[in-house]
Amino acid sequence: MNYDYIVVGHGLAGAILGYTLRKQGQRVLVIDEPKQNSASRVAAGLVNPVAGKRFAKSWLVDTLLPFADAFYDELEAHFQQPLFFHKPIYKVFSTIEEQNNWMAKSAGDSWSEYIGATYTQSTGMETVQDQYGGILIKQGGYLLVSHTLDLLTQELLEAGLLLPERFDVAQLQLTEQGVSYKGITAGHLVFCEGWQAVHNPYFQWLPLQPTKGEVLEVHTENFNPECIYNKAVYVVPVGEGRFKIGATYNWRQADEEPTPEGEAELTERFEQITTQPYQVKNHWAGIRPAVRDRRPLIGRHPAHAQLSVFNGMGSKGVLMAPFLADMFAKALAGKAEVLPDVQISRYYSLYYDYLKHHNQES
Repeated sequence: MNYDYIVVGHGLAGAILGYTLRKQGQRVLVIDEPKQNSASRVAAGLVNPVAGKRFAKSWLVDTLLPFADAFYDELEAHFQQPLFFHKPIYKVFSTIEEQNNWMAKSAGDSWSEYIGATYTQSTGMETVQDQYGGILIKQGGYLLVSHTLDLLTQELLEAGLLLPERFDVAQLQLTEQGVSYKGITAGHLVFCEGWQAVHNPYFQWLPLQPTKGEVLEVHTENFNPECIYNKAVYVVPVGEGRFKIGATYNWRQADEEPTPEGEAELTERFEQITTQPYQVKNHWAGIRPAVRDRRPLIGRHPAHAQLSVFNGMGSKGVLMAPFLADMFAKALAGKAEVLPDVQISRYYSLYYDYLKHHNQES
């Protein structure tokens, strides 16, 4: 069989890229080993236009957010069911210093598009601990990531466009026409492997930092599900009194096993937000493909033009992937350029260092 593209990996980044390529008329084969605790499936799928303790707008949010909204609207129409839920985010101030930092920050910038209200004292919600107040962030929300991936996976299976197995890079052959893999040929191959790219001999020189994250699902009554809460952790309502709480960040322990320490950290932080009793229903762990400079890794291999990577979105994949997939699909077709901020050429020096070291060893 001959394809235009082979996409290796069907987490959120790979799934959105594969869908985008198919929508643009390309013949695409996806190769992916089914896995229920991938980082994409564990994540709450959060979109937050205002990021971090420094109260900065998320990178390129004015471009990424409307594109993501339109993409998920289209996906919902395609599958005829709701997948993305718009909800405001109540960012609770942890200290008076944090409140002061926000007041100083907001005085110098125009935030009206993303900030619905600022509270300098408690909102008076009985179930929320917010003695210093907080800010209500507009245009937030979450994607049902695991369900979305299930729908896209089933569509590929029914069309015969998914090979549900672990990709064996030793079977990959580079040809003048593109690539060959177990008798399958394609003009181009894109690796969307998440953190496992650290084991890919073609792209292991990229500065990926696998980061373990743990997430809880709890059940609690009488806690307002009309917004997402954020105070050291996020609390995302997912229906019927259930909330996802996350996430931890662990750079030292690159495994996918939930830990008592992770559960203790998340429950302690949840109890700083609410006084409500709750029950832990589920506990998951996954590994994010974080990057040193917090920007995705996108582009062609410096020596093998028939190979590319689309990776490194960390915890921002729901926001970033739709626009970046569209940009990259057009770039692969010669109709656009990859943004310098995400282009892997910014790390080519690491490739040449890797090549030099590898040659010395051999």
